Amino acid sequence: MQVSTPQSRLRFSVAVGDITPPVGIYHRMWGAAVHDRATGVHRPLRASVMVFQARDAAPSPETRQVVVALDHCLLGAPEMERLVAHVAQATGVEPESLLVTFSHTHSAGLMSLDRVDLPGGDLIPEYLEQIARRVAELTAQALGTLADATIVYGQGHCNLAAHRDYWDESAGKFVCGFNPGAPADDTLLVARVTHDADDRLLAVVVNYACHPTTLAWDNTQISPDYPGALRETVEAAVGAPCVFLQGASGDLGPREGFVGDTAVADRNGRQVAYAALSVLESLPPPGTQFEYAGPVESGATIGTWRHTALEEKAAQAALTWEARRWKVELPYREDLPTHETAQRERDAWIAKEDQANQQGDAAAARDARAMIERRTRLLRRLETLPPGPTFPFPVVLCRMGDAWWLAVSGEPYNLLQSELRRRFPQTPILLATISGGWGPSYLPPRELYGRGIYQESIAVLTPGCLETLLEHLAAELSVPTRR
Repeated sequence: MQVSTPQSRLRFSVAVGDITPPVGIYHRMWGAAVHDRATGVHRPLRASVMVFQARDAAPSPETRQVVVALDHCLLGAPEMERLVAHVAQATGVEPESLLVTFSHTHSAGLMSLDRVDLPGGDLIPEYLEQIARRVAELTAQALGTLADATIVYGQGHCNLAAHRDYWDESAGKFVCGFNPGAPADDTLLVARVTHDADDRLLAVVVNYACHPTTLAWDNTQISPDYPGALRETVEAAVGAPCVFLQGASGDLGPREGFVGDTAVADRNGRQVAYAALSVLESLPPPGTQFEYAGPVESGATIGTWRHTALEEKAAQAALTWEARRWKVELPYREDLPTHETAQRERDAWIAKEDQANQQGDAAAARDARAMIERRTRLLRRLETLPPGPTFPFPVVLCRMGDAWWLAVSGEPYNLLQSELRRRFPQTPILLATISGGWGPSYLPPRELYGRGIYQESIAVLTPGCLETLLEHLAAELSVPTRR
């Protein structure tokens, strides 16, 4: 009798660095916020670069994947294109091999070039250039330290994430907040990476689905939200870098969130960290399986187990590598607003804000400013969406030994993640969202359209696209690996 733990054998390296913006930079991410500039730093922001490469293979888009994880909410299409182009040119890595994903913290500031005329916005262009230079440096560092490594995977649970589509009976509408009456996916995946030569721990990857929205409009400090304390707690315990990958959290957020108290963000982060550390402690040594060793007579007849080296077939399977990158054409919704309509609505809200200010109605002015912000973001989204009837939805899928590493754009509801894992229960599926940017924004399930839920109201794709993507990915996961 044997119990196997999923593993990957490959070449790996990681490099991490600080990308904290300067205090005073444009920070307003929330429509309800009354500040524009960041007043301080709660915890530093980080860029993490991981390089995954097939063993005994020359580097190419087919054999190498570079993952850049940034402590930001997102970048728009123009900003993303500049970042990838700079890193590719500076390092020689093919653009298609570069995958940029985000922790999705809502307290890092909105680093968009359309904000340069706002207070603190003048600091954005130089800061974006600094990020590009820093990521290029980290990528070069990681490329130079590749080593044979083994990844061992484990699954745990953490109940920080809660469903966040809540029906407010008194207001007669859905709000985005903790819904104690709905289930939430609490699955947490951990990948432990060790050096083959000396079993030295190289990195810990934590994949968890929960919006980093602990901190909201009352917070004026730059912050990674809960991923900051998560990483610091894990790293203090294990002495190696911890990389966080945001899962499919379109409908999930922290049980206690939308506050200004940074202590709550730290508490949330430690909660996830302790769950991850629990999984780490349960993992077997790399390159082993757990095997029944037979009975020992004692006060009772004891059945003993031991860790033994992987059998040759399992060891070879752990070397499996395949990288696929493609786009799924998903149709835009028919009622997508036009640029002209969005502009007229924005102008109308600007007039309402002016009127509220003249009347001294601070609450009405604040609400109007929030609606202006919504229309501003809608205009930006409409300007950068690819033309045509469909959105070319990007997907990156890497088979690494016994596991799938999957990256998708936008913010799909958790159904995508939980259903794929249900259909493939024996295979760890690490899913990173908001990869390559925000793209089409939210992907809610078909039945939520027309109900007034925030995520549906700003979705640009037609009902059923989440289900189409799910079936497409399930079919791809079923295709035998070619290498």
